[in-house]
Amino acid sequence: MIQRYIFLCILASLRSYAITIGPVADLVIANAQVSPDGFIKSAVLAGGTLPGPIMTGKKGDTFKINVTNHLNDKTMLTSTSIHWHGLFQLHSNQMDGTAFVTQCPISPGHSFLYEFNAGDQVGTYWYHSHYGVQYCDGLRGALIIYDPQDPYHFLYDVDDESTVITLMDWYHVPSPQVRRLVIPDSVLINGVGNYLGGPDTPYAVINVQPHKRYRFRLLNMACKPNYIFSIDQHKLNIIEADGQYVESLVVDSIQIYAAQRYSFVLETNQPVDNYWVHAVPNLGISSRAILRYAGSSDADPNIRITPNPLALRETDLHPLYQPPSILVQEDGADVKLDIVLGKSVTNFNFLINGVQYTSPSIPVLLQLLNGDVSASEMAPEGSIYPLPKNKVIEISWIPDFSPARPHPFHLHGHKFAVIRSAGSSRYNYVNPVLRDTVNTGFLGDYVTIRFITDNPGPWLLHCHIDWHLYTGMALVFAEASQDVAASQPLSNSSKQLCPIYDSLPQQNFSLPPPK
Repeated sequence: MIQRYIFLCILASLRSYAITIGPVADLVIANAQVSPDGFIKSAVLAGGTLPGPIMTGKKGDTFKINVTNHLNDKTMLTSTSIHWHGLFQLHSNQMDGTAFVTQCPISPGHSFLYEFNAGDQVGTYWYHSHYGVQYCDGLRGALIIYDPQDPYHFLYDVDDESTVITLMDWYHVPSPQVRRLVIPDSVLINGVGNYLGGPDTPYAVINVQPHKRYRFRLLNMACKPNYIFSIDQHKLNIIEADGQYVESLVVDSIQIYAAQRYSFVLETNQPVDNYWVHAVPNLGISSRAILRYAGSSDADPNIRITPNPLALRETDLHPLYQPPSILVQEDGADVKLDIVLGKSVTNFNFLINGVQYTSPSIPVLLQLLNGDVSASEMAPEGSIYPLPKNKVIEISWIPDFSPARPHPFHLHGHKFAVIRSAGSSRYNYVNPVLRDTVNTGFLGDYVTIRFITDNPGPWLLHCHIDWHLYTGMALVFAEASQDVAASQPLSNSSKQLCPIYDSLPQQNFSLPPPK
């Protein structure tokens, strides 16, 4: 028991010192035994850590990440892919990392170089496996692009790897064995958590100096839950949502849905002490970390209740820079698409407009490049939606009876304007927040977004509860199909992925049972 406790203490202390790499780096994907909440299990790790190393760059950088697959634990997927969540991949759709949409997975014993330029994008992003539900086994990490011309630089003193806060769910069985109605075993804050009945693992500690201003970058890297995040007796001044600057907004708590990110400025203006950091999920047990002022003891904090706390509402978020005028004209949508979510009464899988998404055997990108085929002829049948180029697309999730809400939807390749938010009846055609992942709300909610088709390629739109994506809640936009070949000639390394993957024995994990 003493040795086990020492191991846990060492593990927790390691989590206080984040590893950073990039924008040029080697990233090895391998299995390892980990114990982030005191329960030892095999995991899928990027760079040998959980979460993976923080990938960093600055505005305009070209990222060159050579991913090598050393996976061998066959209780989980052994091939892999890496998606760079929130990065548009303009003219580099083949680098989006979405298995069977833009590439075949990287097979064990092989490597693939992800090379892309992030252009003018800055802010808080993340990377994760986009193959099956593999990222639930651990393959996920933060990706930060710093802005030398940050318009909010005058608001904070510190913005580095020590100010990245990651939230994620954790399961004690391999992801292929997780049942649909599962409740996570624990919540990990910066890779550390506790589970009911488990050992007393040390809390993650966020160290700060008094009388400083910190830009914290908060990421929900969960496969399922959303979290209400707060720090006792401290205000959170939000300045970024999903890589987009927003007008400064001060709140006491942030409800953050799977795959969303926020930057907030926190001033260490309270008495020198320890303060609880809270992550309260919509299902499962809560988790805490410690905000520790320099000069305070190692004791656990006291609980301090904030009277009349002010919670973030998405409708209170507004972009720092005005969106393109064509995006917010009240009658300005060129194409309107209604999305109705549902569930099959026979196999209980999810449906979008009556169709369950299933991954095709040939990636959609290759289908587009292989000849003059229409969307109706492409696989998966019924899940490919053609979109014309340089048009304003309006998508509305209309009220339906889909279970397991709320569903956070992510669009690859784009940011979008949230014209109508969950929980609101108002349409905002003036200054809607721009982001890449939106909560579509509960029964009766009507959510509308708009984006511009300025990025040719196949782009996935899906629920970011990974179990829901895995069981059908997705579709693919074939955007400006006629321009894809000219926009991005397929590299030789991309061409080699499918023959290698197809030559290997396939893993056939069945979809999780209904209950």
